[in-house]
Amino acid sequence: MMIDELLQKPYWIIDILPEQVPADSPGQYFAVEEYFLSAEQLADIKQKHINLVLKLNCYKRISINEEKEYNPSPVRIAGEMRSEYVYLMLDESMILSEPDDTHMTVFNPDEETLELIRILAAGEGLYVWQPAQVQ
Repeated sequence: MMIDELLQKPYWIIDILPEQVPADSPGQYFAVEEYFLSAEQLADIKQKHINLVLKLNCYKRISINEEKEYNPSPVRIAGEMRSEYVYLMLDESMILSEPDDTHMTVFNPDEETLELIRILAAGEGLYVWQPAQVQ
């Protein structure tokens, strides 16, 4: 499947929060988000994202941005995830990683892949949830 097709498929969020914050939340979501987007905090979160993807690559074949090369080196995966928008292709699924965001998005995962991502995310202190409007 191509990137454009996968972007139209159901998706889940891999996030630092366990669920979507309601619009009417009495908390201070935007102030907290700004804190986590600071360079030091974001570097820690991005490392968790990289750890999850590299562990996932032990079980699943990964390519970057529709390249034909599978399983690029861990150093290359980490470097690209830190510096640019990356589409990580996993058979019929895809993970979008953005260097300046606290979450990643996984598109079209089958049940086995989604369960593996949930387990690996939990090990990194991350959560996997589906936005309410997508269900």
